[in-house]
Amino acid sequence: MQLLVYILVYPIIWFISILPFRLLYIFSDFVCFLVYNAFGYRKKVVRQNIAMALSHLSEKERLDIEKKFYSHMCDMFLEMIKTMSISQKEMEKRFVFTNLDLYLDLEKKGKSIALLCAHYASYEWAVSMNYHITFTGYGVYKKINNKYFDRLIKRIRGRFRAPLITTKETIPTIDRNIKNGKLSVYGLASDQSPQASKAYHWAPFMGIETPVHTGAEMLAKRFDMNVIFLKNKKVKRGYYEATFELMAENPKEVPNYEISEDFLRRVEKQIHEAPEFYLWTHKRWKHKKPSAQ
Repeated sequence: MQLLVYILVYPIIWFISILPFRLLYIFSDFVCFLVYNAFGYRKKVVRQNIAMALSHLSEKERLDIEKKFYSHMCDMFLEMIKTMSISQKEMEKRFVFTNLDLYLDLEKKGKSIALLCAHYASYEWAVSMNYHITFTGYGVYKKINNKYFDRLIKRIRGRFRAPLITTKETIPTIDRNIKNGKLSVYGLASDQSPQASKAYHWAPFMGIETPVHTGAEMLAKRFDMNVIFLKNKKVKRGYYEATFELMAENPKEVPNYEISEDFLRRVEKQIHEAPEFYLWTHKRWKHKKPSAQ
């Protein structure tokens, strides 16, 4: 069944990937109408999340953010498909790194790097940084259930010299790279909700007490990696800018959970600047902190 679904869907994906951007965004508007108006995909979750995180805004303002978010989400999904065929020249024009020098200077320190980012703007196109760097750039991801689409995603990332590894593969991969003297950068999107059973730390996020992913901080401390944040910004439709921000050069000297909480503050700043570009479909605030016994 997985193969049949892949065979049926792949030609559609391929066709979308070769559309000129002008037609791609016309199609995105049509998809958005279906997703938002006809099907109401996760509309209840999105509305609840925005109401909780941006309670200071009026209902009208939150509704405006909601509509803009769905438009952006459909753009981003189709842009992700476009990654199958986009040229390096086109990608470099549409996804610009404003301060690569900061990152490249860190490479000269002779240590691997933990790169933290949020599910914000075009986090998928951040893979294009591999055009510009010396280290191998790994992306930590959640494996897709359909093995054929999982292979497709890996093949697409392979165009950008960006191997994908699951969370379970991360530590073994870092260990192996250290043994082989291979310096790398590991990209981790750490702003979504961990399983309640794995919530080792809670902190305010958008004013709500929230379980925090601390895996990136743990890896940085354990393997003594420099830590940077990638701030992604949508300039206009189909165009993005990304800026590197240094978080820690000696993570072992930073008090526990400070890096994770610093990351949340940076994500909050992005959201407040332009909330419509955050991924509101995830149930980010579904867990409640257990009461102290």
